[in-house]
Amino acid sequence: MADIHPTALLQGEIDLGDDVTIGPHCVLNGPIRLGAGTRLIGNVYLQGPLETGTGNTVYPFASIGFAPQLSDSDHDREGPGTRIGDDNMFREGITVHRAMAEDEPTRIGSHNYLMVNSHVGHDTSVADHCVLVNGVLLAGHVRLDEGVVIGGNGAVHQHVRVGRGAMISGLVGPALDVPPWFMVTGINYASTVNAVGLRRSDMSREEIADVKWVYRVLSTRRLTRPEMLSALAERGERPIVREYLDFIETSARGICRTTLDDRRK
Repeated sequence: MADIHPTALLQGEIDLGDDVTIGPHCVLNGPIRLGAGTRLIGNVYLQGPLETGTGNTVYPFASIGFAPQLSDSDHDREGPGTRIGDDNMFREGITVHRAMAEDEPTRIGSHNYLMVNSHVGHDTSVADHCVLVNGVLLAGHVRLDEGVVIGGNGAVHQHVRVGRGAMISGLVGPALDVPPWFMVTGINYASTVNAVGLRRSDMSREEIADVKWVYRVLSTRRLTRPEMLSALAERGERPIVREYLDFIETSARGICRTTLDDRRK
């Protein structure tokens, strides 16, 4: 049975799982479905259409599910809304905006940590086990693959994809796609691999060696996209290298630089 504080305001269609806690001065405008064990600490504002999994915790002054920040959009149109997985932590002041597309909601997976004042823009997709440190900004249509870490006040340009295990340092951000396990330390510049993340992963030594080989190949020469694919094809039978080939081949915005004087097309 849900525990609802008497000062909370619930409007519209609201479906609450077992052991949901709704703290003081929360406002929920349905349609909303909250999975079992969800905790809204207090002063949380949720706007449907919104569906969450189990075990999520939302701290005060968080706002989830509101319309995109677009001057020409219909802020009353619900659209597909927002979908959230399990066991996420949403700290104070975070914002997540619903999708403006007709077919897919804004998505946040499971086991993510969104720290104070971080923002997830409309139509964005965040996979699992990602960390957004204080003040991180994700523009619309961003895609974060599994295990991405973004430092404080980092930002990701719209339509950018960040590959799994990648890390973006604080106060910087990419406007080009970031391959898996790369570390972005300047604007559109990956200076190394995410060595700490690789050590903490369950990857084998051989797989980690392949990641480092890919970075060396891309960073020692200025290569166009066809040249990158040709160079990596040398080890294209290896699963990790195949992952990079697929990532580069399908990149819509191009790949971030790995040399300071790189001018890729």
